[in-house]
Amino acid sequence: MENIQQMREQRTAAAAKLKALVENNTKKWTPENQTEYDGIVANIDGIDASIGRAEKVLAFEVENNTKIENKAIIANISVDEAEHILNKENTVFDTLLRNGFSALNTEQVAIYNAMSKGTNTEGGYLTPNDFSANLLQSLKDFGGMRSVAQIIRTSTGNTMDYPTTDATSEKGEILGENATAADEDAAFGTKSLAVQKFSSKAIAVPFELLRDSSIDLAAHINERLTQRLGRITNSMFTVGNGTNQPMGLMAAAGAGKIASTGGASSVAFDDLVDLIHSVDPAYRSAGQCGFMFHDTTLRELKKLKDGQGRPLWLAGLSAKEPDTINNYQYTINQDVAQMAANSKSIAFGDFSRYTIRDVSDIMLYRMEDSYYTRKGQVGFLAFMRSGGNLMDVGGAVKYYQNSAT
Repeated sequence: MENIQQMREQRTAAAAKLKALVENNTKKWTPENQTEYDGIVANIDGIDASIGRAEKVLAFEVENNTKIENKAIIANISVDEAEHILNKENTVFDTLLRNGFSALNTEQVAIYNAMSKGTNTEGGYLTPNDFSANLLQSLKDFGGMRSVAQIIRTSTGNTMDYPTTDATSEKGEILGENATAADEDAAFGTKSLAVQKFSSKAIAVPFELLRDSSIDLAAHINERLTQRLGRITNSMFTVGNGTNQPMGLMAAAGAGKIASTGGASSVAFDDLVDLIHSVDPAYRSAGQCGFMFHDTTLRELKKLKDGQGRPLWLAGLSAKEPDTINNYQYTINQDVAQMAANSKSIAFGDFSRYTIRDVSDIMLYRMEDSYYTRKGQVGFLAFMRSGGNLMDVGGAVKYYQNSAT
C-alpha cells in the first residue's frame, strides 16, 4: 500500500491539473473539458478515500500503542507487562459477551470489576472504560457533528447550566484628560445542557458467531452500536428541537441568508457570500468557521458555472485544492436537509460553539430469553446518555434557507 505522503502528492498533482484545466479554458468550456474535469474530480475523491483509510489504520496503531504505554506508566510496569494485562482484560470482556457474567471465574470477575468499576445487575453491565472510550471515539467518525463540535465527558447526567454572553457589540471609549470612564457591565445569561438516554435497540447475534473464536466480537458489537447510536445522536445534534431531545445545530442557528424566489432547490455563489458575511467577523477571524451540508448539496456546488460555462469549483469557489469553499473547510453531514422548498440546507460558522456532552458510563445488556434462544441468538442492548446544544448567543452559526418557490 502506498504511504500517505505519496497519496497526498498524487492528490496535489491532480488538483494542480484540475486548476490548470479551468484556467486554460477561459474562453470556451467544451463537453470534452467537462468530461476531463469530472474524471479528475473522481480521481481526487478516490485518493481522498484511500488517504482516509490509511489514516484510520495509523490512528488505530497509535491509539493502541498509547494505551499500552499509559497502562505501563500508571501501573509502573514494563510495556510488555502492560500489553499482557490489556490482553487479559480483552479476554475477560470477550468471555462476558460470548457467555455472560456467569462464565467468568473468580480472577476474571476481579479483573472485570477493576475494568468497569461496576457490577452486573439483572444482566446489565457497565461497559469497560476502554470499550466505552472506543465507542465514543468511533461515534466521532459517524455523521459529522462530532468531528467539529466541542465534546465533553461527565461522570453524571445532571443538567449543566452554562454562562453565556454576547460580546460582539461591546467596545471601549475615548476619554479626555481626568474624565471618568463609563460603565458597561457585560450581560450574562445561562443555557442548559441536559442529557437524554439513547438506546441502540436490541442487536441479535447468532450462536454461531458467538462460538467463532476467530471473530473479534467486541469490535463487531462496537461497530453495530456505533452505526445505531451514531445515526440517532447525529440526527438529534443536527436537527433536534430541544424538547425532550438535544437542541440541534440547525434549530439553534440563526437565519443568515434566505434564498430569493427561484432558489427552492438551488444555491447561488452570491448566496454563499451573503451567508459567510452574516456571521460576525469576530467569529470568522478566529479561524474556526466552516460550512456544513448534505452530500447532495456539495454535488450541486460543484456544478455551479461562471458566465463562460466553466465550473466555479476551482475558478474561485474552491481555492488551491477542492476541499474548501472560499477558503473555508466544509463538513458533510447527511442529517442536514437536502435542498428543497424552505429547507435549512447549509450551515456556516464556528461549529466548535456547539457542545456535545457524553455521560461516561455505557450500559450493555446481554439477553438470553426465549425470544432470542428459539432463533439461535443472543440479544445485546446498549444505553448511553448524551446531550447537545449551541452554547452561544452571539450568532456564531447561521443557516442558508431555500426559498418557498
